[in-house]
Amino acid sequence: MRTDSSASILDTARGFEWLEVDPRPLDWNGPATRLFTRFRDQNLDRPIIEHTAEPYGYRNRAQWAVRSGMPRAIGYFLPESSVIIPIDECPVLSPRLAHAFSQLQNMARSGTLPAGIQEMEAFADSADEKISLNVAFEKFTKPAAELAATFQAALPELTSLLLLDQKKDRFELTGPGYLVHEAGGYKYRVSHLSFFQVNRFLIEDMLKSVTADARGTVALDLYAGVGFFTLPLAKTFQRVVSVDANLAATRDLYANAEAAGVAITSHNEHAEEFLKKTDENPDFVVLDPPRTGLGAEAAEKLADLGAAEIVYLSCDPSTLARDLAVLTASPRKPKEIAGPSIRYEITEMVLFDLFPQTFHIETLVRLRRAQ
Repeated sequence: MRTDSSASILDTARGFEWLEVDPRPLDWNGPATRLFTRFRDQNLDRPIIEHTAEPYGYRNRAQWAVRSGMPRAIGYFLPESSVIIPIDECPVLSPRLAHAFSQLQNMARSGTLPAGIQEMEAFADSADEKISLNVAFEKFTKPAAELAATFQAALPELTSLLLLDQKKDRFELTGPGYLVHEAGGYKYRVSHLSFFQVNRFLIEDMLKSVTADARGTVALDLYAGVGFFTLPLAKTFQRVVSVDANLAATRDLYANAEAAGVAITSHNEHAEEFLKKTDENPDFVVLDPPRTGLGAEAAEKLADLGAAEIVYLSCDPSTLARDLAVLTASPRKPKEIAGPSIRYEITEMVLFDLFPQTFHIETLVRLRRAQ
């Protein structure tokens, strides 16, 4: 069923494929069960849990492309294309981001947006009061201070601004360099180049789903980012080890841990490399990899650590299926993977509709070490 949309052409843009589909919660239980039984040799022993929220105004982060041709405008790329579709408004943005987008679009169309911009990325804090902005230029056309003043005059809510001159590979920062996002009673510093969950309405649900009953001696947080799961885990485990390859996020994690009064052990490296050499023996592992997933070889290494429980968060069902085939020692695992020596069973599946108006779904799979 299609409904009227406040942005009639936005549904054609990349990442908004279902914008005009009825936003009522979808029944994911049947399709998800069929999908996951393809790579599991057992049936789910409990219903699939679904988390949905408001289908509009949910995004706390957005990337906008800038059309350099006349008339100038900002918008989104068409799927599988370099064509930019200018828009007047974007209903999935938080109110603060929507206001910032409107101001930037007015600048583009009035000719006051600085020349040479290729892309912009905006992030709003948890109160939806402040924003940070990344602006990538082909090259600076004016002194950085003058460029910064132009954005600050147009956007009173702009708290931190990062400008990039790609020709010189040069960054210019105005402001503190981060925003603070609050969730679950914790404060997270999120720098310009760090990742944070995008759906502001489901952040708390996700945090509780992963960490609520987790406790023990050692926890391992792979792809830890700014410490979204690390901080609460540090309250219920004697020791927490975090791993992330993003240096900016790792610096944020240290600052967040210090502010929270918790001690952590952090490794600034790729999770796959960490798993090849670690001698950690965690009780609990959480991982939230990018769309490419963990990888079959790394999944085998993870299983061999022997944690009692693993929580795997995924935004791509196909790579999740590949990795779970290894963790569960399914016959469907890649032939080149001989192990693992320890097998896991899936005990719970939770679906988060983090990206309404798209076909993307975030899946939490909880695994227990088989006896």
